[in-house]
Amino acid sequence: MIISIHQPQYLPWAGYLDKIDQADIFILLDTVQFKKSEWQNRNRFKTAQGPSWVTVPVIHDFGQLLSETVIDPHQESWSRKHQQALRTHYGSAPHYSWVTEYLDRIWEKGWERLAPLNRATLEVFMELMGIDTPLLWASEMDPAPEHPDERLISLCRQTGADTYLAGSAGPEYMEMERWHGSGIEVCIHDFTHPVYTQPFGDFLPAMSTVDLLCNCGPDALALMRAANGR
Repeated sequence: MIISIHQPQYLPWAGYLDKIDQADIFILLDTVQFKKSEWQNRNRFKTAQGPSWVTVPVIHDFGQLLSETVIDPHQESWSRKHQQALRTHYGSAPHYSWVTEYLDRIWEKGWERLAPLNRATLEVFMELMGIDTPLLWASEMDPAPEHPDERLISLCRQTGADTYLAGSAGPEYMEMERWHGSGIEVCIHDFTHPVYTQPFGDFLPAMSTVDLLCNCGPDALALMRAANGR
């Protein structure tokens, strides 16, 4: 059984969805420290001027966990800004109406914490693409060791996984000797981004999966799998 583990991201890119599609179980790692100015509370849309960030405002306390990260209640207009950004930059895309119908339901809810919002946007993407991999919260599993590798090994063991699908940068930070004695095989996720027609000029990869879905619609999953030889 293959397991993959990653911090919950806001409106994640296609590589994140491909990693989930290749796993039998995906764990949302909400028990690690929130990192400001990364992908946990923001992502990018393609615009006529190039990539543009959409950001969820959060109250940032140093050392807080992702599960503890609160959305700033004094910036209530953030969700309307994201709706407007989607309309402005993807309103003419062939499948915009299909995508925004689902995302609007998310943006119109009141959210107090970041992690549940991120899971909700992820579940929308998975539903639209037809990915049915089960999602688990790390915070709802047995406590795991603090050491990064031992934490991941513990989560793998709790699910009965025999294979861990690591990100492409995994070898740069993983202590592989810890894995060699764990009985869990490590595979590296090697993602090739699908190329498709986008508005605003030449193809630009690594945007939010919003881009893939608005432009490719129900063909998004088949296109992503084909680009990766599946």
